[in-house]
Amino acid sequence: MNDLTVDSTARDQAAAIRDRRISARELLDLHLARIEQRNPELNAIVSLDPDRARAGAAAADEFQAGGGRIGALHGLPFAFKDTHAVAGWRTTYGSPLFADYVPDEDELIVERVRRAGVVVLGRTNVPEFAAGSHTFNTIFGLTRNPVDPSRSAGGSSGGAACALATGMVPLADGSDMGGSLRNPASFCGVVGLRPSLGRVPEWPLYNQWETTSVGGPMARNVGDLALLLAVIAGPDPRAPLALGDPGREFARPLSGSLAGLRVALSVDLGGAFEVDHEVAAVVESSASVFAGAGASVAATHPDLGAAEDTFRTLRAWHLQAKLGQLLASNPSSFKQSLADNIRLGESLTGADIARAYRQRTLLGERMRRFFQSYDVLVLPVSQVPPFPADQEFPTAINGRPMETYLDWMRSAYFITVTGCPATSVPAGRTPSGLPVGIQIVAPHGADRRLLEVAAAFEKESSWQ
Repeated sequence: MNDLTVDSTARDQAAAIRDRRISARELLDLHLARIEQRNPELNAIVSLDPDRARAGAAAADEFQAGGGRIGALHGLPFAFKDTHAVAGWRTTYGSPLFADYVPDEDELIVERVRRAGVVVLGRTNVPEFAAGSHTFNTIFGLTRNPVDPSRSAGGSSGGAACALATGMVPLADGSDMGGSLRNPASFCGVVGLRPSLGRVPEWPLYNQWETTSVGGPMARNVGDLALLLAVIAGPDPRAPLALGDPGREFARPLSGSLAGLRVALSVDLGGAFEVDHEVAAVVESSASVFAGAGASVAATHPDLGAAEDTFRTLRAWHLQAKLGQLLASNPSSFKQSLADNIRLGESLTGADIARAYRQRTLLGERMRRFFQSYDVLVLPVSQVPPFPADQEFPTAINGRPMETYLDWMRSAYFITVTGCPATSVPAGRTPSGLPVGIQIVAPHGADRRLLEVAAAFEKESSWQ
């Protein structure tokens, strides 16, 4: 044993295992103690199985002692998001219809993380079918914010973000359609990356050509984020849209600088959405961090007005295609907001879908041209700070009504339909101490460059 703690970086924990300064069993016990301390109140990790985890840690130690070649995450405790199929582990998707479901096969992202040597201890909590950015369901209940348990942890990767922030796990996997990875990272004061389309391939999917949702890494710092991305990124023959770059390009330590960086910063993309005044203040204050480190900052933005119709149309189509038959057979087993969104997809025509994809193509081209003049775009991750946990979603921002459970997430899902990588990085706090992140967006394919910028901002920022 050494002075390693559950709050140490994932890179330090992995190095300590590799150098045999701590065993996988000892590291697991440290994390289980933290889970016992924090999880009863916060409810971040579900389907916890300490006995099975201890058996996995013992096997990891024995493998290493036998001289086997260990993976990049060997011995690190891990809890997969409960929407990712894990062979032999209960996988509920946050739905009572799958309360007792145990898959026979790993999803690709799970397969890669397991191959890297993690010790699985449970799952992280999610909203029903990952719909909505507030984590609650009828099986496991509500996940609370680690900074203020009366507030939301965000979602759909809310359990993952909360578990990270409290040291229950050193790394976490997430997924992101309209902000499901970015919003909880902002709410809980951790980092998350929605990668470029194709960077983290997914398999199996009901539709390999539907590319709104992507998997991605979450961590407590940007360096650890890159560590996990190196494991889950890279091509796979089962995923025809995967980018060809190998994941190992992200394993090298990050060494970015903000000097000379061309930053476009916008609080609301020219009035495209309402932003809480406290969030806006944090985003605006980040300009001084960039400028103080040698970047040039311009108050400008691309025109993403078509993103609203594009995202809403593709989301409804996606949900109806994936869950429509299940809803028809079990109409009382879905939360109302999700059921309404699925049914919205029933009225879509071929012309609607074609329009959405045409607009998405134009949005991608618009971003490509925009990034010829700027290196990154900075805007809010979420339009609000963590809201009360007893609300399903914020009903108003600055007095302006939010009519649906998606209205307050435009700052995230407008970026979704551009296909560009975006990272959530802690940038400040509200006057009451709630975390607020900024969203840094880079050109498609520039994930490594984005992480270098995020790491440099992290180093320069004093958000704590």
